[in-house]
Amino acid sequence: MFNLKKETYLKILFLLSFTILFIAYFIQYFLGFQPCNLCIIERVPYILSLVVLICFYLFKKDLIFYNILLLLIFSFSFLISFYHLGIEQGFFNESNLCISTVSDLITKEEILKSLKEINISCKDVTFKIFGFSLTSYNVIISIFMFLISIKIYLIND
Repeated sequence: MFNLKKETYLKILFLLSFTILFIAYFIQYFLGFQPCNLCIIERVPYILSLVVLICFYLFKKDLIFYNILLLLIFSFSFLISFYHLGIEQGFFNESNLCISTVSDLITKEEILKSLKEINISCKDVTFKIFGFSLTSYNVIISIFMFLISIKIYLIND
């Protein structure tokens, strides 16, 4: 990996996290592709990383703590993305996060309301770029961001 300054790596993480969230919301709200529950959960690490990176810049204390948080965030991002990719490819069964049940609904109004909601299965890929699902890209990006976080942790300023 390149030998850049810690500040540069932090800016890269910030820009990537912001860009990934922007693209996810753009695809959802402007292109009209509905995400599944795991797709929404996959956004959480990027939101958390933005918060941690902003704290990193604001409070220049406990930098090791923020580094460890970034490592944990991107390892979680990889794990959830890998799990989602496994569901898409049929290696894992869908979890309760992916399956919506009607049995918990009590009144007919709740049942009618649930029928109006669009529930996307985690194994159904609704949007692809160059033949790959966004989850595939997220696995790669999560690994890349985890490696950048390791590099930031190892840099001694």
